[in-house]
Amino acid sequence: MTRKRRSLSSDEHALWTVVTRSIAPLRRRKAVKAVAPEIVAEKMPPPPPGPFRKPPKVAAPAAVAPAPPPRPGPPPLAPLGKRLKQKIGRGAEPIDDRIDLHGMTQAAAHRALAHFLHRAQHDGARVVLVITGKGKAGADPHAERGVLKRQVPLWLESPELRPLVIGFESANIGHGGAGALYVRMRRAR
Repeated sequence: MTRKRRSLSSDEHALWTVVTRSIAPLRRRKAVKAVAPEIVAEKMPPPPPGPFRKPPKVAAPAAVAPAPPPRPGPPPLAPLGKRLKQKIGRGAEPIDDRIDLHGMTQAAAHRALAHFLHRAQHDGARVVLVITGKGKAGADPHAERGVLKRQVPLWLESPELRPLVIGFESANIGHGGAGALYVRMRRAR
């Protein structure tokens, strides 16, 4: 079944023309071949008599200034290096400071670690030792031990502490082994 298309009345056509002139395109597209204004004016019926008035002109949207480019974050963490780790383990390279997080809650340990690293950077420390402990064995022998042992590396990689740290690795057995970390500090600017 085909529908018969209804043509627009002169009033509807005039209203449609006014509406299409008052809108702005959403985005720029390739230019369409423009029809000469004289031809459009000839085809357009005269405006209807009566109280019909032109709509007020709509101001173009204000240009939005582009956002400044994002500031580059700190470079990725780098391992200490085999040589430096050997020197620290043998005592040839000094450990400038140390913190022991044993027995602290996660919240207290996080605050203490952040404060410690800020102070160590301010004091010019090059390498610090963070002792997390290995954790207590729970009732389940297959459960993972050491909440702080798992959390401290995540905190060191977080955006809050990344500007302070160049890299970290687990300590040698003489300094706590798997329950401690050597942290290489970034210089203060």
